[in-house]
Amino acid sequence: MDLGIKGRIALVSGADSGIGKETARLLLAEGVRVAITDKPGGDLAAAHAELAALGEVIAVEADVTDLADVHRLFDAATTTLGAPDIYVNAAGVTGATGDFLDVDDAGWHDTLETNLMGAVRMCRAAIPAMRRNGWGRIVLIASEDAVQPYVDELAYCASKAGILSLAKGLSKAYGADNVLVNSVSPAFIATPMTDAMMRKRADEQGSSFDGAIESFLAEERPGMTLKRRGKAEEVAAAIVFLCSEQASFINGAGLRVDSGSVATIST
Repeated sequence: MDLGIKGRIALVSGADSGIGKETARLLLAEGVRVAITDKPGGDLAAAHAELAALGEVIAVEADVTDLADVHRLFDAATTTLGAPDIYVNAAGVTGATGDFLDVDDAGWHDTLETNLMGAVRMCRAAIPAMRRNGWGRIVLIASEDAVQPYVDELAYCASKAGILSLAKGLSKAYGADNVLVNSVSPAFIATPMTDAMMRKRADEQGSSFDGAIESFLAEERPGMTLKRRGKAEEVAAAIVFLCSEQASFINGAGLRVDSGSVATIST
């Protein structure tokens, strides 16, 4: 299938690993020119080296919680590649976890600053050029947690519920400009974030890493009918489709990539 986006320009945040990196990989395979970004101190340089053989890609370190960094990122991407036609918001953190009564304001603020306000800042920077050019695709990564909250990670759940609302609101605000905004909600994908969760669970249970995954699926995610963690590339395939011309009549939608984890038909 020709996705019709060859030559387009994309910016992918949270792209030094996991879903963000795999999304950049698939976009490059479609002939898209890609800027990848992630916060300093990660594996962005290694991701860039891995992706560079696939097409035109640049890497710019930036922290989505810092407005000046966001402006610098867009300036660098625009100067080198041109204004992004596509923005994929994959930057996110697990954030503060534990009993609700034990999570302080700082834990909530830190989680929301990255997961929700980071998306707000990046979309605010991306949308004006998309409107001027009459073509844009934005995909915000939410989570099953947005509609099926878990009591030990309520800050994360609330931030992802905010992402669903943000995506829907932006789709209404800018759809008439052919700037289409959608969300993708994964569940328990094999990424560095869930690797860390499973290592912690294994330590707490005195089990192996694989044993931690097996018990987590059985006890915490019984609705995941495939009984495994998802693959980052499985989520990336859904994201890239929503970025394409083949999705030109999809706006304000929320696509679940969750092996059936969410036990409801409502979004």
